[in-house]
Amino acid sequence: MARIYTRTGDKGTTALIGGERVAKNDPRVEAYGTVDELGAHVALLTDLAAEEERLREMVGLLDEVSVRLMTVEAELALSEQFEGEIGRISAKDVAWVESTIDALSSELPPFKGFTIPGGHKVSSQCHVCRTVCRRAERRILTAGEEHCVSEEVVSYINRLSDLFYSLSRWSCARLGVEEKLWRK
Repeated sequence: MARIYTRTGDKGTTALIGGERVAKNDPRVEAYGTVDELGAHVALLTDLAAEEERLREMVGLLDEVSVRLMTVEAELALSEQFEGEIGRISAKDVAWVESTIDALSSELPPFKGFTIPGGHKVSSQCHVCRTVCRRAERRILTAGEEHCVSEEVVSYINRLSDLFYSLSRWSCARLGVEEKLWRK
């Protein structure tokens, strides 16, 4: 049986795709690590949605998001010396998120103000995903100050946080839960 541990990171470094070793607090590692955290939150959201009959169609949508998040992680983990091929986030992926948001929004009442998270565990988890996604976006932008990060990755993650917000509203509507609106 192969061991899960390698001991190669014991001195605070990790390998990027392509073999280059970098510090574990390198901006690229921070970025893909935060996307990895988002992926774990999306997995929990998927499990919660699967428990609700009225939200079952969310599961397939979130499975697609999970696959794309792994692609984002791979892109962010690429060594600048890497010469192979990997899957990439494309304008088509960004368009898919936008069309999904539009489809969800078409089922909702008009936006009336900022939403306070809560009301149901699925809606709340959507907001956790949204906020972690926003942090991932900030980490990606920081990594992009020193390293090459594709515009499509930035656009995809930016739109994805909007998708989680839309899913929160949509799940409340599907479950008959009143959205909590912020009163100024």
